[in-house]
Amino acid sequence: MSGTTHGHADAPHQAVFTGRVLARLEALFPQYPTKQACLLPALWMVQEERGWISEPAMAEVAEVLGLTPAYVKGVVTFYTMYHTHPVGRHFIQVCTTSPCNLCGAEAVMEALLRETGCGELGATSPDGRFTVSEVECLGACGFATPIMINDDFIESVTPERVAGILQGYK
Repeated sequence: MSGTTHGHADAPHQAVFTGRVLARLEALFPQYPTKQACLLPALWMVQEERGWISEPAMAEVAEVLGLTPAYVKGVVTFYTMYHTHPVGRHFIQVCTTSPCNLCGAEAVMEALLRETGCGELGATSPDGRFTVSEVECLGACGFATPIMINDDFIESVTPERVAGILQGYK
């Protein structure tokens, strides 16, 4: 999420699809059977620009693609990769599915919450750097416990490794 400007939930909405961002979206239209099929890339663009997808941003996406706001919200809230509230600069996902839990995922999650200062899942650290989230599966059961920090995939995380891993994200 480099280049992301993480907004606040109470900030007024500023249009995302103007200038270069609108041009990027419009450049995708010929690659898809309909404008509406560009929904997921459009949502990624909003999240890249704002750090999260607000209700007004969902309405903007709906308008640009000819969809209803309710349809867009349904997609946003279905996928865990889209943030519906402001998050820290470094979004951390911890796999807590059964195989990872058996390998210590809960202890990794506790270490992440402690070391980041988040305190609880979904909360952002006081310095705005981190948000820790629990996810069902990151697809690396053979390398438990995996975590993702932004787009970085890190395997075989233990509570002892957490502080060292986070050093690279301060």
